[in-house]
Amino acid sequence: MRTEVIVVGAGPTGLMLAYELTLAGVPAVVVEKQRTPSTQSRAGGLQPRTAEVLDLRGLLEPLLAQEPSETTGGHFATLPVELDCRPWRTRYPHPVNVPQVRLEAHLERLLGEQGVPVLRGHEVTAVTQDPEGITITWHADGTPGGGEAWDGGEIRGRYLVACDGGHSTVRRLLGVPFPGRERRMSAVAADLTLASRSETVPTERKHFSQYTRVAGGFHAILHPIGPDLYRMLFGRLSGQGPDRETPVSADEVREALHAVYGPDTELGELRAASRFGDAVRQVERYREGRAFFAGDAAHIHMPIGGQGVNLGLQDAVNLGWKLAGTIRGWAPAGLLDSYHEERHPVAARVLRHTRAQAVIMNPGRDEELGTVRELVTELLGLPDTNRYVSGMMSGLDLRYPGVGPRLIDLDLTTEDGPTRASRLMCSGRGLLLSLDGRRRSVGDRSDRVEHVMAKTDEDVDSAGALLVRPDGYLAWTDTDGTPLDTALARWFG
Repeated sequence: MRTEVIVVGAGPTGLMLAYELTLAGVPAVVVEKQRTPSTQSRAGGLQPRTAEVLDLRGLLEPLLAQEPSETTGGHFATLPVELDCRPWRTRYPHPVNVPQVRLEAHLERLLGEQGVPVLRGHEVTAVTQDPEGITITWHADGTPGGGEAWDGGEIRGRYLVACDGGHSTVRRLLGVPFPGRERRMSAVAADLTLASRSETVPTERKHFSQYTRVAGGFHAILHPIGPDLYRMLFGRLSGQGPDRETPVSADEVREALHAVYGPDTELGELRAASRFGDAVRQVERYREGRAFFAGDAAHIHMPIGGQGVNLGLQDAVNLGWKLAGTIRGWAPAGLLDSYHEERHPVAARVLRHTRAQAVIMNPGRDEELGTVRELVTELLGLPDTNRYVSGMMSGLDLRYPGVGPRLIDLDLTTEDGPTRASRLMCSGRGLLLSLDGRRRSVGDRSDRVEHVMAKTDEDVDSAGALLVRPDGYLAWTDTDGTPLDTALARWFG
C-alpha cells in the first residue's frame, strides 16, 4: 500500500491529524494495533481551547447534542476554586462534557465517510526511511474485511506521524530517547455501575474538587458521567501499586469502593478499567527524519484535567496544515520544522504544571503540604491569579513566538449574512478577514487562504484586517506594521 502520510495510532491525536490531512486533500492511512476501539471514557471532558479547535472545523456541535452542558468551571490540582475562563472571551467558559471515547468514535466515523482507511489490528514491527520516503512493516492475525486471511504487509508513505501513545512502538523502533522521570505511583481509572450506594456517593455533577475522598488507606474520585454510569479514579496511599499491565479486577475495585464509600456501596458492573501513573517524559525533538511525534508519543504526564487530549489535538492541528503544505509543494522554508519549535515548549510547560499539581493534590494529606494547598487555594481566589491559571489549564492563553494570540470567535456579518468567525475556518484553510470594508488580495494562494469581507461590533483592538493560520492563531493584523504579502509569504508560500 502507498499513501502520502502514515498515521500510527487511532486515538484522538491520530484521528484528528488524519482528518486535517483529508481536508487539505492529502491521502493518509491510519494504522492501529488494537482490533476494536476502546470503550473506556478516559478523559471525561474537553478543555475550552480543545472545544474551540473542534469548533474551527465544525466538529463540536454534533458532539454537544449528545451530552448535557457543563456548568462548573475547571480545577487546578482538585482545589475547591472554580477556574473562570470568561475573561478569555471564549464561548466555552467551562470544560465541555464530551468523553474521549465519543470524540474518537465521531472522528473515525467521519474518516470512514471520506474513505480514509483506519486499519485496526495492525501492529507495526519495523520502520525504515530513506531520502524519498518511509516504510512500515505491519503484522496482524485474523481476517480483514475482504475475507482473505493475511498476516502482514508494508505501507509506504512520504511521511509518518507517530500518535501511538506513551509506549510508542514507532519511537522504540526508531531508537528515539524518551527522557524524563519514572512513575512514583500507580492508580486505576474505571468506568462502572453501582448496584447500591451510600449517601457519600455523588448523584449529580459538581465541581471536581467535591468528588475527592480519602479513607481506609485509599484516595478516590467517583463522579457520574452518564445515566447510572460512574467514573472512578483510585489508588492506595502507600506503595506504587501493580504494574500498568496487570489487569484491574472487580475485587480490587470493590475493595476501594467499600473502603472509601462504605459497605453500602456495592459494585454493579465493571465496564472498563486501566492503570495509570505519574511518569513525566518528553522527546527532545518532535521530528526524526521523515517521522514526527504527536500526542502521548511525544509527551506524557499524570492525567490531570484533560491536559493530554488538549495537547494532542493541538499537536495534530498545528502539524496537519504544515505537513499538507509541504506535500502539496507550497510550504515556505522552515514551516514544517516550526511544528517542533512551537509545540515542544507548550508540552514542556504542561509537564511542569502537572508535576506541581501532583504534589499539591497531596492524597496522603501531609500536614506541611496541607498548608501549601491552603495558600494556593487563597491565591486562586484572586481574579488575576485565577485568570492566569485558567488560561494555562484551558490552553486559551497559548501564544507561539512571533505569532499572535488565538482568533476570538467573533460574531460577524458577511455578504451571506450573520455567522461566526469559527464557521469560516471549517475547510482547514487560512483566513484573511477584512473588517474595514477594504478588499485585499491573497495573490495566487486562494487554494490555501480564503478572503472574507465582514463586519463586527466586537472589539478587535482597532484592527481592520486579520490573517489567521489554519490552526486558529493570528499570523498578521494591519496594525502590526508588516506588509500583508510578507505575512502571506511567511505562512502560505
